[in-house]
Amino acid sequence: MLIYLTMKKVVITGLGAVTPLGNTIEETWESLLQRRSGVSHITRFDPSGLPSQIAGELKGFSAESYISRKDILRLDPFIHYAAAAAEMALEDAGLKTASLQNAGVVVGSSRGGITNMEYALEKHLLKNKPFSAYLMSSSTINMASSHISMKFGINGPSLGISTACASGTNAIGEALKMIRNSDINIVIAGGSEAPICRVAVGGYGASGSLSKRNSEPEKASRPFDNQRDGFVIAEGSGIIVLEELEHALKRGAKIYAEISGYGVSSDAFHMTQPDSEGEALAIQNALIDANINANAVDCINAHATSTPLGDRAETEALKKVFGRQSRNIHISSCKSMLGHMLGAAGAVETAVTALSINKGIITPTINLEEPDPACDLNYVTSAINRDIEVSITNSFGFGGANAVLVLRKIQP
Repeated sequence: MLIYLTMKKVVITGLGAVTPLGNTIEETWESLLQRRSGVSHITRFDPSGLPSQIAGELKGFSAESYISRKDILRLDPFIHYAAAAAEMALEDAGLKTASLQNAGVVVGSSRGGITNMEYALEKHLLKNKPFSAYLMSSSTINMASSHISMKFGINGPSLGISTACASGTNAIGEALKMIRNSDINIVIAGGSEAPICRVAVGGYGASGSLSKRNSEPEKASRPFDNQRDGFVIAEGSGIIVLEELEHALKRGAKIYAEISGYGVSSDAFHMTQPDSEGEALAIQNALIDANINANAVDCINAHATSTPLGDRAETEALKKVFGRQSRNIHISSCKSMLGHMLGAAGAVETAVTALSINKGIITPTINLEEPDPACDLNYVTSAINRDIEVSITNSFGFGGANAVLVLRKIQP
């Protein structure tokens, strides 16, 4: 006797974000279409003496609109950002006041509570102040998802994921699997990061990863450009609501797109240098999981951090997977305007990809003035209106952690 199992379809029904381009996903989207840069000189601390003195900072964000004053003092900013993005995503999905007991939460972060950790060490070592009793609990990576679960009464799985710059994408991918493989119908998932502090900016700068174009911050993030010299560190959060299709249809939810595939791999190669073989494997795995032929992909939201090695490796990976078709696929990079939000980057880019499919608009890449001869694919530099059936979004992190999602237009 043969038993045929139909895989559950999982769709996106809510979006929320706080980014250097806006304190909502709508503001961020409009800024992307207008080709605005969210990169500027660092104001959170005095970056004098550091090789990189620019970042993508949030502007005018107020945590008090989303969490209590007591929690603002206790919790690291990366949790503030996640709480805000989660509330906006749930409201967008029409679930802010719904019973979410049997839902799940998965939030990724690369650095977690690094801002509060640095502040606590400064107070202790320079001013002999005692450590806070909340320091350890409030700075752990899982506390973003835990805070969201406590705030909205979510009794299902609550997970924190850390895979460097792939964290947000992995969080969404694991949420996808959670819905497919269990009786959970709703998962709040994404990433959050607050790394604009001396330790993170100084540390990444010392490794040679960051752009030193301090005199022109808005032009510093330039994916695929021959004059690129590193990524621009940024902060923020992207949270989306994933929902089982039938559950979403029954309650009349709006649907942005379907997440139909998730692929992961490890380069098994180097701590910081990317490897195109591992990246290509993750893309292939995602397409196989989605049961989609490579020729069906219309556009790609590239990882494209603006590092010399990274952009070349990704270009090579795309050529390996898509062959001649790689020159016909529209490729764009949100990081050219947002900067690199580390563990939040993939989540925000997934939200942008869902909006691209929903609205039929491919967002541009800015600062691509002199393409690197080794990066010779079809990069989008102005917004393009076109019907999008299938798009993929790539995230590749330190340690060779690769995660790729396939999104597609939901069929009536």
